[in-house]
Amino acid sequence: MQDELAARGAWACVPSIRIAMLLGAVVWSLGAIGQPAFAQDAAPDLSRTAPVNEPAPPIDAETPPATTPASPSATDAEPAAAPSTDTGSASEAPPSTFTAPTSSETGADGTGAMTPPPADEILAIDAGDETDLAEASADEAPQSSVMPHDLSVWGMYEAADIVVKAVMIGLVFACFITWTVWLAKTIELGIAKAKLRAAIQRISSAESLTHAVQAFSGVRGPGSRLVHEAAEEVTRSARLLDHAGDQGVKERVTSRLSRIEAGAQRRMTLGTGVLATIGSTAPFVGLFGTVWGIMNSFIGIAQSQTTNLAVVAPGIAEALLATGIGLIAAIPAVIIYNAFARSIAGYKLLLADAAAGVERLVSHELDLRKLWQASKPAGKPAAAAE
Repeated sequence: MQDELAARGAWACVPSIRIAMLLGAVVWSLGAIGQPAFAQDAAPDLSRTAPVNEPAPPIDAETPPATTPASPSATDAEPAAAPSTDTGSASEAPPSTFTAPTSSETGADGTGAMTPPPADEILAIDAGDETDLAEASADEAPQSSVMPHDLSVWGMYEAADIVVKAVMIGLVFACFITWTVWLAKTIELGIAKAKLRAAIQRISSAESLTHAVQAFSGVRGPGSRLVHEAAEEVTRSARLLDHAGDQGVKERVTSRLSRIEAGAQRRMTLGTGVLATIGSTAPFVGLFGTVWGIMNSFIGIAQSQTTNLAVVAPGIAEALLATGIGLIAAIPAVIIYNAFARSIAGYKLLLADAAAGVERLVSHELDLRKLWQASKPAGKPAAAAE
């Protein structure tokens, strides 16, 4: 009877052991499912060392008796040993089942250390960081791509619009013309004034128009032309002096001299009109280039949809360069024109002095002719009386 009770108690413990094992498997599977969430929470704090829990004591899982009922012969053969073995396993199985650490306290391997996050989650975090860096570099890219502008004079000319380039080329050409005219007219006026001063000296030192013609033989210039034109007119009007008087001769000589003066002055003023034109129009031409360039800059602002100074400044600088070149061409042209105007005025005075000297020689020549004519009739009667 006692053997039957012991056998029944042993068989009664078998379902309890099975239930304990099933509960342990369920608890372990729940801990494995919670590991990804725990890894996601712990991923941002990888720089800090995860706390290491105390290792749990190893579980000595007793080998449960066979899940299948033993044969009656084995039970009958060892009636004393079966109760002792089954009783010990039944008493030790529940503690081993409920003292096992959960997945939230220990790692998946049961060592107690924190489980590192999966490799795919780390790669996802790194990919997110790279995406943020790429977006930051993309935001900084327009700013860095705007400033590489060559702000030198040549660089701004190369970056300018075709119309602004044409304006700049025209203004540079006008500036070249200005300095060319300055050099040529300075040399021409200097030589002409030197020759005219020498001619005035010769006219002043001549005793008569005939002597002046001899002094200017082989000499070219306005002074020589004045003397030769006056002598030619006096010679041409010699037959009229006895009947018409000398007033008409003086007027004709003055007319010839005035035409020579006008021609010499006109030759000296050649080129100064270009200076006046450049000085008056170059600023407006440069302003036209500036307006055109600023208009293109505003169009670029509208297309780029930004008012950043780095985007606006290069175009405005290119536009203002046209005005600067216009002023560079206009200011020297105005100054040189005024200087030439004063120099030509001095040249006109020298021409007037030379013409006045020639007129004096003509008047002196006419007076000598009158004296000679007055003395000629008195000599003839004296000869007849003899």
